[in-house]
Amino acid sequence: MSRIGVIGSGFAGLSSACFLAKAGFDVTLFEKNDSIGGRARKFTSAGFTFDMGPSWYWMPDVFDKFFHAFGFDTKDFYSLKRLDPSYRVVYGKDDYLDIPAGEDALCKLFESIEPGSAQQLRKFLQEGKFKYDVGIKDLVYKPGLSLTEFFDIKLMRDAARLHVFSSISSYIRKFFKNPRLIQLLEFPVLFLGATPEKTPALYSLMNYADMSLGTWYPMGGMHRVIDAMATIAKKSGVKIELSSTVQQLEMNGVGAKGLVVNEQFRPFDYIVAGADYHHVEQHLIPVKYRRYDARYWDNRTLAPSSLIYFLGVNKRIKGLLHHTLFFDQDFKIHAKEIYEQPQWPSAPQFYVSCPSKTDDSVAPVDSENIFILIPVAPGLNDTEAVRNTYFDLVMERLEALTGESIRDHIVFKRSYAHNDFISDYNAFKGNAYGLANTLRQTANLKPSIINKKINNLFYTGQLTVPGPGVPPSIISGEVVANELIKRHQQTKSRL
Repeated sequence: MSRIGVIGSGFAGLSSACFLAKAGFDVTLFEKNDSIGGRARKFTSAGFTFDMGPSWYWMPDVFDKFFHAFGFDTKDFYSLKRLDPSYRVVYGKDDYLDIPAGEDALCKLFESIEPGSAQQLRKFLQEGKFKYDVGIKDLVYKPGLSLTEFFDIKLMRDAARLHVFSSISSYIRKFFKNPRLIQLLEFPVLFLGATPEKTPALYSLMNYADMSLGTWYPMGGMHRVIDAMATIAKKSGVKIELSSTVQQLEMNGVGAKGLVVNEQFRPFDYIVAGADYHHVEQHLIPVKYRRYDARYWDNRTLAPSSLIYFLGVNKRIKGLLHHTLFFDQDFKIHAKEIYEQPQWPSAPQFYVSCPSKTDDSVAPVDSENIFILIPVAPGLNDTEAVRNTYFDLVMERLEALTGESIRDHIVFKRSYAHNDFISDYNAFKGNAYGLANTLRQTANLKPSIINKKINNLFYTGQLTVPGPGVPPSIISGEVVANELIKRHQQTKSRL
């Protein structure tokens, strides 16, 4: 039985481990931290349970597909609740929109803001559904190793309908004129790594995922998904070793003969790197075996990092839903300070997740579990002074906009930013979301899942195909597992 070492227990690492174990490999997964999940870890303190990373559960069909591959349903592990309203967008004091669940209710909302826009929204979402069906059910499962993967008659015939070469900014404006509706539709691409003007209109599939497929919540928290995947991994025979830092790949000619983990050599026939791609390649592999050099990485366009505050508050707070977006500042200025002139933002927009509005288990009675996120440029100088400055700035606005006293009721506080992403995940430049989904970093133009100089090393996760986000990371694990299995079978047939 061939032995596989998987580095990292995030969504991609767990996904690949599950599929490889199912195929009959002897799989050991190494996690440097003392708990599984990578960016989707949890922590508890003062009676509060915090998800450390992802908080949006979109594209439920991707989760369903993963669990079905192992003979399970999501309901076997956690209960899903569709949020309605899906989220709130705050524009100012007593000025907000609650975004309802379901296309009919959304059409009524749009029509009330811009007459005639209901019909336009249905057309917009219909085109988004087509992109979703092609993109999420076909394109993202391609390994991105050759252009011939895209020489498909149906795909080539439908290419024009994907709007790959149009920006989502100009595309949205063909349908809608009202600034609030435009901003609402542009928001899902905020974390893709470029301004709407530079993001392909293909990503209107995100609007379909948001508005048609819905915003959901796994009761207990997003980490319940990680726990479920770990359960499947263990049932499939995967051995998970925590507090296990991979320090280097030991080479043997054109292949890796194993990993050095916590100063000890561990032999493996294949390696799957689900940890930060840049870290693995630039720090764990000898120079002559690296596929990309430092200049290549410095020229990559990264998606944002995040400045996060985890707060436990000993009172209920009005004015917040489970998800609340604060768009009371100029979006274009903030986006420019993330993507074009990287700097700490002058007047940032921010996002608040308050899962205690939905789930009593994540906070003590009559308390709130609050997660505040400011998207910021990667590679910034992260200091306690900066974190304190932005905490005061955000809290002043949050208290003013909700009309609630919050700071006097905080019983737990923790901040998290670039230095933590680097320390916990070896994240390149402290990024939170991987590579930007720009046209020049799509599909085959992303860092490859294979290393041509090392014949048994494979990469998975948000810095390779198909890209950042929870569903794409789950898919990435399956894609790399399938490619490894295929190459293993080819090798066996030649022997």
